[in-house]
Amino acid sequence: MATEDKEIILLKVSGHDKPGVTAGLTSVLAAYDAIILDIGQADIHDTLSLGILFEIEAGSSSGPVLKDLLFKAYELEVKVKFIPISIDYYETWVKSQSRQRYIINVLGEKLTAAQLAAVTKILSDQNLNIDSIIRLTGRTSVVEKEEYPRSCIQLSVTGEIVNKIEMTANFMAISRTLNVDISFQEDNIYRRNRRLVCFDMDSTLIQAEVIDELAELNGVGAQVKAITESAMNGEIDFNESFKQRMALLEGLSEDVLQKVAENLPITKGAHRLMKALKYYGYKTAILSGGFTYFGEYLQKELGIDYVHANQLEIKDGKLTGKYIGDIVDGLKKAEYLTAIAAKEGIHINQTIAVGDGANDLPMINLAGLGIAFHAKPKVKESASNSISSLGLDGVLYLLGYHDRYIDMM
Repeated sequence: MATEDKEIILLKVSGHDKPGVTAGLTSVLAAYDAIILDIGQADIHDTLSLGILFEIEAGSSSGPVLKDLLFKAYELEVKVKFIPISIDYYETWVKSQSRQRYIINVLGEKLTAAQLAAVTKILSDQNLNIDSIIRLTGRTSVVEKEEYPRSCIQLSVTGEIVNKIEMTANFMAISRTLNVDISFQEDNIYRRNRRLVCFDMDSTLIQAEVIDELAELNGVGAQVKAITESAMNGEIDFNESFKQRMALLEGLSEDVLQKVAENLPITKGAHRLMKALKYYGYKTAILSGGFTYFGEYLQKELGIDYVHANQLEIKDGKLTGKYIGDIVDGLKKAEYLTAIAAKEGIHINQTIAVGDGANDLPMINLAGLGIAFHAKPKVKESASNSISSLGLDGVLYLLGYHDRYIDMM
């Protein structure tokens, strides 16, 4: 059968959405034995935009089918437009579908036109074409104020990136100026099959640095806080800073630990995130430069599978200012992530690491998806993805989950 005798036509449909539109139009195409080559639909505020690319075999004329489609569209009260597609153009389009595909998430408390314009301008400059845009967060009221406003859209793009370093720098710049988070991931099989999520504890799962809290209660808060800040910014070696801070905790009563644990300020969105991860079968871990005492408390509270942190030495009911075992520093966190993944039979590209400090960078850069969460500037610059505008449940949007799949649990 000669290909030049075939006809390929793009049917574009618009109008008020209602049940039966697709059924009515495809029933007309069925009567003429049309082949559906592609189909796509979007619905925004009950307004339909539907496209059907169909083929009429050789020996048939498109005239009758187009006429019947016009009559059916009139019955359905929708508008239709027909665009003929050449065989050569169609074949070129098919071959282009093998191009590299990427996923961009745009997150914030609200989505503004300025944010979207800036993001899409960068994509255009990098010769990336947008294939689809979907909203992952639910629709919001413009009358009632939300307690926890959040907005996320997901863009699927294709093409060859012109300059990835430049693109990343531009994303970071508009993230700072427009208060928006932008995640950029390669769309591959691993993106859809992450299985292990590892979290830092202090300033990630909880909104506190526990060692600073303990220091305050031991009357050495200012000294310890200054050391902590320098370590988190990567200004001094973590291990040395840890030893210095531990020594300052000497003499603190063990009774204080339980009181601190019972009042840990859990990060916004953590419960929602953990509930979803558990429901969908993910393994979770705390990998912390903090202390096992508090990590194990959070393990029970949030249902976390693994905890690896530093163990306090306690004698006669008081902290000695020393620790037991190896210090859990950045490299140790990466080792634990690798070990847990191996134990669970999970590929390293199926892992996720979330943290805020410089000592989280080894695991963030090792994991298949590394996320700097409300992180220090130096950490954000070194991580591939970051979340600063939403709570911890923002991680779910980077995994592609829609609110309806999260809230159905």
